[in-house]
Amino acid sequence: MLKNHAVEIVEVGPRDGLQNEAAIVATADKLALIRRAIDYGVRRIEVTSFVNPKKVPQLADAEQLVAMLPDRDDVTFIGLVLNRRGAERAVATGRIDELGAVCVTSDSFGIRNQGQSSDESLAAAMEIVALAKKAGRSGQITIATAFGCPIEGRVAIGRVVELAKRAADAEPREIALADTIGVGVPAQVAEVVGRVREAIGGVPVRVHFHNTRGTGIANVWAAVQEGVATVDASLGGLGGCPFAPGAAGNVATEDVVYMLENSGIGTGLDLPRAVDAAGWLTGVMNRPLPAMVSRAPAFP
Repeated sequence: MLKNHAVEIVEVGPRDGLQNEAAIVATADKLALIRRAIDYGVRRIEVTSFVNPKKVPQLADAEQLVAMLPDRDDVTFIGLVLNRRGAERAVATGRIDELGAVCVTSDSFGIRNQGQSSDESLAAAMEIVALAKKAGRSGQITIATAFGCPIEGRVAIGRVVELAKRAADAEPREIALADTIGVGVPAQVAEVVGRVREAIGGVPVRVHFHNTRGTGIANVWAAVQEGVATVDASLGGLGGCPFAPGAAGNVATEDVVYMLENSGIGTGLDLPRAVDAAGWLTGVMNRPLPAMVSRAPAFP
């Protein structure tokens, strides 16, 4: 029997996992990935992004995919949006339950990623949350490059805390801290998460880690030890950011589940089913995936 949730896993494979892939994945395979995620127990899934299809061709089928989503009252389907236009597209589908907005810590990356300064990106994210609520949806805000910027380097913790405090004024469902380029380490994660949680009171904190430098899974553990109860992960460890050179895959869903469950922390996910799904995804991508657990022998 599955354990009750102690840490919620948000499956981001269909969006963040696939967005950086050069070969276009068939819409039917994206839908199959979402269905398999539901089968192994995920109840919040980032299904796509409503962005300019010329900039992210992999996600040009956003409306088509969303129209095919299974009718599940127990699953929250999340659409990432970067501006009002994207938010309006997501709401118009009638199938997206939650809008994911993004702000960034540095002006340089903000201009490259979404054509906005850091402050402009925060204002846009807060507007998206307000739009989501008006439409009867929930809205969340992710602070990208919270642990380091690919252009400006180290990011002051004070800047992350400041953005989080201002973002909390929009009363989002949660605020996520994202290591967009995978530079964070556990001690840094513990400090940033601790200070942000203290600063934003009752607003939950979610974390999003990339494993670019091999620290992703350790960073998840550090965040959970600081009280984080929601973690983004991508089946097979797929992922990356088209606008952040060298940003390798997300922490793998099956690796995170293995670590947490074997540490006595429930996730509600079925690990053998996740491993089976990773095997299927390996075939879809036609190459080995970065995850470790799905390539190792079953244990116990």
